[in-house]
Amino acid sequence: MSRIIIGIHGLGNKPPYRQLEQWWKASVIEGLGDSLRYRFINFSMVYWASLLHPNALDPNITDKGSELFLKEPYVRGGGAYSVTEIRDQNPGFRKMLNEQLEKIFIEDDGSPNFSRITDFIIRHFLKDLDAYFNEKDYRKRDEICGRLADCIRKNRRKKIMLVAHSMGSIIAWDVLTRWVPDVKIDTLVTIGSPLGNPVVKSKLISEYPGTDPVLRTPDNIIRNWYNLADFKDRVAINYILNDDFLPNRHGIQPQDTLIRNNYEFEGERNPHKSYGYLRCPEMAGIISEFYAIRQRSRHAGLIFSV
Repeated sequence: MSRIIIGIHGLGNKPPYRQLEQWWKASVIEGLGDSLRYRFINFSMVYWASLLHPNALDPNITDKGSELFLKEPYVRGGGAYSVTEIRDQNPGFRKMLNEQLEKIFIEDDGSPNFSRITDFIIRHFLKDLDAYFNEKDYRKRDEICGRLADCIRKNRRKKIMLVAHSMGSIIAWDVLTRWVPDVKIDTLVTIGSPLGNPVVKSKLISEYPGTDPVLRTPDNIIRNWYNLADFKDRVAINYILNDDFLPNRHGIQPQDTLIRNNYEFEGERNPHKSYGYLRCPEMAGIISEFYAIRQRSRHAGLIFSV
């Protein structure tokens, strides 16, 4: 069976479709060791930024004052991957913070609380997310989900790995749960995901009312759900999804892994950037396993679970 990696990007404006697709694939190949033998990887980008941002960011614009100036292009990784930095983090404070936030936004029975506060936060601080969850007009959401659903259906006869960055992980969970529950997904990889954020969880739970208002792994994920997060990634403030999503009928739950995102541009590090996630050793190991690459990549197998 042929294999394909489908990527879906996160919120905010992006460079043009083909450029972003090229940079995502370049990041993956960089992580695998840059060998020409990895150029065979079948990769497809689901691009939805144009639905909310009519004019793409332009890599050729040098005026930093322009709204289309691209602040963080793809650049090859220069920072080392520090195992010590990953393992020495103390998640105690992060865990306590999320527990307190969940008490505010989610009731003991799992039902959402303070929905008006949740809506206010989304509307004023996350414009793309507000457009996605707009209860008065689901057209944008349907268009965004439709693009991913169409790509998955088109490749339904292939072995699919879905890689979802940031808000893309919300879209991916939504699409797998509601739109294409009949299409098998071999592996889901969420990177820099806000799915564990109490505000996002509260919103998702409110849309799935019932006697048992909990979040679950989509049933069409048949082998793995890997969740990668940099400890300093503020979008993935609650990086442990295993205790937020119950297993599906195959027993699949998120496998949470702390990584070091080494994206840096002009001296500024961004631990949330997709390129750093896509080339990290842990991602290389996941892709090597998915493609059954016999010769281990220079990074493969270095997976540190939390």
